[in-house]
This record gives sequence, C-alpha cells and structure tokens, in this order.
Amino acid sequence: MAVLLLKGADPCHRRTRSPPRGAPPRHLSSCRPSLLPPSLPLQPAVVRSSSDAFRSSAGDQSSSVPQEPRTPGPVRPAMKQTLSELMRMSRICRMVFATCLGSFVLVIFYFQSLFNPAMQTNHFMVDGCCKKGSRNALQELYNPLQSDLSGAATLHQARRDQVVDACRTYSASSRKRRVLTPGDLKHLVVDEDHELIYCYVPKVACTNWKRVMMVLTSRGKYTDPMKIPSNEAHIPSNLKTLNQYSISEINHRLKNYLKFLFVREPFERLVSAYRNKFTLKYNSSFHKRFGTRIIRRYRKNATQDALVNGDDVKFKEFIEYLVDPATQKDGPLNEHWQTVYQLCHPCHIHYDMVGKYETLEDDSNYLLELVGVGNFLRFPSYAKSTRTTDIMTAQFFSNISSQQQIQVYQLYKMDFHMFNYSIPSYLRLD
Repeated sequence: MAVLLLKGADPCHRRTRSPPRGAPPRHLSSCRPSLLPPSLPLQPAVVRSSSDAFRSSAGDQSSSVPQEPRTPGPVRPAMKQTLSELMRMSRICRMVFATCLGSFVLVIFYFQSLFNPAMQTNHFMVDGCCKKGSRNALQELYNPLQSDLSGAATLHQARRDQVVDACRTYSASSRKRRVLTPGDLKHLVVDEDHELIYCYVPKVACTNWKRVMMVLTSRGKYTDPMKIPSNEAHIPSNLKTLNQYSISEINHRLKNYLKFLFVREPFERLVSAYRNKFTLKYNSSFHKRFGTRIIRRYRKNATQDALVNGDDVKFKEFIEYLVDPATQKDGPLNEHWQTVYQLCHPCHIHYDMVGKYETLEDDSNYLLELVGVGNFLRFPSYAKSTRTTDIMTAQFFSNISSQQQIQVYQLYKMDFHMFNYSIPSYLRLD
C-alpha cells in the first residue's frame, strides 16, 4: 500500500528519491535529532575518557546486536561542542570555588587581627615573645657585661653563699645522707627554649611565675601572663617538670640550665597558707581533707557540723597539727606549708638564683633580663592590699604558747637560716 507523507509533517522528511524496488527500507534511527548522540548502553562504574567510552560502546553494539547505521556527519561536531561546553563550565566552577575559598580565608585572618591586638599594645609584651638572648643566661648571671646588672649579680652571689653555708652547717650536724630520686623533682618546672628550671614554692607568687613560664614555653600561644586563668596555671599538663625526663636528661639539665626559686619569710608564708586554705569558703576540698581531721584531733566538744565540714579551723589548732609527731608519721606535709628545704632540695641542687618575695618584681624582672626576654615580657604586679604582712603574722602568733612557738620554729629553722631570715621579734623562744 502506498503511503503519502506530506512535506513538513515528518521532521525527518528529506527530499530523497524512493529506494529502488527490493532494497531494504531506510532505518528509522536516521531520523533522530542531530543535536544529541545516540543513546548508549549502560557501562560499568569505571572512569574513562569520553572518546574511549564511545568507541567501546560502538564495539559492544557491533559484536552483540545488529549494528545501527552510523549517525549522520553533523552529530560528531555537535558532541564535541557539547563536551567542550561542559568542560568549560567545569573550569569556571573550579575557578569560582577557589576564589570564594581564598576570600573566606582572607576574611578569617582579618578578623583574627581584629580580636588579637598587636603585641606592642600588650602591657606585658613589646615586640613579641619570647626570643632567647644572644648569651646564655648562666653567662649573664656569673659574668655580666652590663654594668647595671653587676650590682644584682653581687646580691645573688651573696644569697647563693648563704645557702651553701647553711647546707654545710646542716651536713656537719647531721648523719643523714640522701640521694634524690625523680619523685623529688616534681616541683621543678623546665623551660627548654630558654634553658631554665624553676622550683615553685606555693604561697610565694607561684601562680604568677607559672603563668610566666607558660608564656615562655608556649612559643606564642600565650603572650600576657595575666590573661591565663589561675586554675589553668596549676594544671600539671601545661608545664613540664624535671621528673618526666630520664636520669641522664635530668643530670644534663641540672648541670647546664639556670636554676632558680623564690622564697619568703617562713612564718608569713605559713600564715598566708592558713588564711587561703582554711578561712576562704571556696576551698572546701582542704576543709574536707585537712580541716575535719584537725578538728577531730584537737577540738574538744566539737559540733557535728564542724566535724563534717571542717571549715572553721582555728590557727592555734592548725599549729597543733603541724607540731604533732603524729602528723610527721602521716607522711610529708602538704606543699602549701611544707618547708622550702623539703620542696626544692637546695642542699642537693645548686640554685643559681634565689629570689625573694620581699623583692619579687625586681628579682623577677632581673631574671627575665638574664634570659634575654626583658624587652618583651615583664613580671605582673601583685595586689599588695591582700598580702599577709609581718604585722598580721605577729597577730596570729600572739595566741600561740611559747612551747608551740619553739616547736614550729624548729620545724622551719632551716628555711630561716638558709635564706637569711632573722628570728621574728614577736616569738618567745626563751
């Protein structure tokens, strides 16, 4: 049957002659739109180039199914044009993404600069922290080149001599010989960058000195000591102590690093420890651990509330606890009222510098000058209004019997002698 096709009714209509009689009919695939490539069979999930994909597709078709006639000539340029358009769009997208990412990073750095002011605006910092000086700190201490440091060098030599004399006297009168173990070195904080070892003594500005050591050892993480919270300064992992090293490493550092400590009039330090740990409500851990024990031992007719909370220990009861032989049997005293002699072992460790609480800022800044960071870092000031004074200490000891005064003096006698503190005038030692 003859079929009549109107011109324009069939989108694939072409002006071609009818095929000769008996010839196979023209395949309908030749009438597909020329803008799209022929549909391809599904391929495995393997990444290949587009030309390989098309070639493998054609090969698969020829080997498994009857082959379709080839697409007309205009299809291949159209495919290439489409692929080039896709690749160009992909490059544009990558460029846009890279531009946005770069802008985002720049914005982050900008806001960091706003919220982290330059070091020269810092009260404690001038140019950055904390570069090591050109000379070793030990060289500066024992052989000062600056004339303004020579007077301080003489002072600290006298303090070192005083410690040596006290140790010699103690050694002559005592048969005890003792070798230090790593466990004795837990109070010695190490600064590798500036070759420093600091033995911290509680109630002798140790919180501020730990803050300074955190600045020195942080390599830029901290710049202002007073911006470090006090509780963070006492986290053990924030500072490395000498007992964490091997024996050979310990000996090397004890020989080559500048070692220093700060001391205080022994009874002022003792009263300061009592005021802080037993009269302030927030120190409930000390109340539970020590206060309840002290009240149970030395207070007659103690109330149940006092026995449970331990938050109203009297200074007289605290002194009784210190001089009681039973306390010595309990083990070492707590570090807040332990002697400096027992905490820092100055007869076994030769300290190059002995700073004093009475001249705290001068001694601290002198040490920072020796290290070579004096232009960058200054020791923070402390509140003098709340500190325990000699007059306040005398008031606390006024209610202590002569016998107990003698006993407590004997307990801290080495600290008095070693660091050149005279016997307080308010003590009755006759």
